[in-house]
Amino acid sequence: MCGIVGYVGEKQAAPILLDGLSKLEYRGYDSAGIAVFDGENISMTKSRGRLKVLEELTHNGETMPGVLGIGHTRWATHGEPSDLNAHPHLNKAESIAVVHNGIIENYLKLKKKLVRKGYEFVSDTDTEVIAHLLDYYYEGNPLRAITKVMHRMEGSYALGIIFKDFPDELYAVRKDSPLIVGHTEGGCIIASDVPAVLKYTRDVYFIENEEIARMSRSTMEFFNVDEEPIEKESTHIDWDVDAAEKGGFEHFMLKEMYEQPKAIEDTFSPRIRGREIVIEELNMSDDEIRRIRKIMIVACGSAYHAGVTGKYVFEGMARIPVEVDLASEFRYRDPILEDGTLVIVISQSGETADSLAALRESHARGAKVLGIVNVVGSSIAREADNVMYTWAGPEIAVATTKAYSCQLIALYLLALKFSEARGEISDRELGEYIEDMKRIPDQVELLLNNKNKIQKFANRYLAARDVFFVGRGIDYAISLEGSLKLKEISYIHSEAYAAGELKHGTISLIEEGTLVAAVMTQEDLYKKMISNVVEVRTRGAFVLAVTNEGNDDVNKAADYVIYIPETNRFFTNSLAIIPLQLFGYYIAVGRGCDVDKPRNLAKSVTVE
Repeated sequence: MCGIVGYVGEKQAAPILLDGLSKLEYRGYDSAGIAVFDGENISMTKSRGRLKVLEELTHNGETMPGVLGIGHTRWATHGEPSDLNAHPHLNKAESIAVVHNGIIENYLKLKKKLVRKGYEFVSDTDTEVIAHLLDYYYEGNPLRAITKVMHRMEGSYALGIIFKDFPDELYAVRKDSPLIVGHTEGGCIIASDVPAVLKYTRDVYFIENEEIARMSRSTMEFFNVDEEPIEKESTHIDWDVDAAEKGGFEHFMLKEMYEQPKAIEDTFSPRIRGREIVIEELNMSDDEIRRIRKIMIVACGSAYHAGVTGKYVFEGMARIPVEVDLASEFRYRDPILEDGTLVIVISQSGETADSLAALRESHARGAKVLGIVNVVGSSIAREADNVMYTWAGPEIAVATTKAYSCQLIALYLLALKFSEARGEISDRELGEYIEDMKRIPDQVELLLNNKNKIQKFANRYLAARDVFFVGRGIDYAISLEGSLKLKEISYIHSEAYAAGELKHGTISLIEEGTLVAAVMTQEDLYKKMISNVVEVRTRGAFVLAVTNEGNDDVNKAADYVIYIPETNRFFTNSLAIIPLQLFGYYIAVGRGCDVDKPRNLAKSVTVE
């Protein structure tokens, strides 16, 4: 959530700040601002609304000269969206400027102290406390003032700070909120996420918890909270710059859906060698895999839905008991992590606050943690015992598509590896699974090319008020994701239910014209699902069915049928999700919604 960009160097800072912030719009925000040192003063422009308002106010940065600056896109937490509450924030003398991601949990206590000392506040934010606290402790040494403030703040923060007295220095500070820094040609840049810096550098440093970076045009130094110098190694980012651009598509979301075949293949191909699954980053021998007694999958949102699929796949293939937890609830239920428990934490960004907290809780209880993440060098990637990357590339749209699909592939690969090590599948069966997986990219592309039929169907339901997704077994997992895709980008109320639960209350909500999406890809559950379809149609529902080729009986029961190509029963979710993604997308487009940046949502949720 929120975005930070900072620059010090030989070039004009404002255009770089605005460009970097534009690459972070996907993170979600309701106001934006920049502060630039012009050689004499720190000038600041900020505004509620989209970044284009800020660009217009500054004539794309031309009216704010200077080679040192910081910028921010804010998502309101403390204080409503407004010009005053937007970042950056200044001290009273306007000699210190700060931008902040995160939440200062003890800000009220700090604010009361500062008010007693004579400080006046003009905003409702917790961030303004930081600006005044820096002023309070500043005695000519920025580093010392920053460390004193760090010792007194509780909560999470990523900070970009400039001091008028040090016109050639930019400071970056981090605790529990992501922040990266890198050298550019003739300067240094900081940002909340990789897309903001790809245009300027491919080698970045990931700031760890309670670390500080001090940058000038030609130097970059790192310190811990005790002001002690530390050494850091850079990470090279291989992402294609063009991957962070729309490339002729109307929306990033549509572009990323069309990137799924390649992303899926990029995720599995390095790990398939002939008729063998090789996951080198797993760092587990077959003996260690055989000693696993339980798997706990922990995630949020779509990653959680991938985990629900993973439960069915692991238990069905490898015969290992699996629990799936929402990361936001994991710590608070006092989980039992016995010997032999493997915790798998799934996160696209690798910075999801609840998932990161669950990882740390698992470590505190002695469990081994495997991270499945998309962003190289992210917090979960660094803190997990081992990490398995999904090679989806940058995903800009808030509603995940290709990263989710790659998470499914990663879970399939792990389940196959575990199944083989535990002797649950034969070499012949493993070979068949591998061949099925290799066909998935082409099958996904085939479904994507069927978009016109789905668009026509979606246009009939632009005015829908309630949509229900139902499925049994592994199809329930895909119903959860299909429902989430629809609600988060179209703002239509949508829920997913295990189809067997319809009679336990949900069916009372079905009325004339209600749309029900029924997912039925499990052959042994066809008859039960068709019975559910008949039940809701009898009560006036219109039924959209997603099922396998050859399931002709569903034609008689449902109103509209989308067929997916034949694959094995564990991989069907990778195909069934495609028409549901397209359906949600075209509904949202037809309703005039901001598909890539839906209201109230952020790409990376870095606060609890």
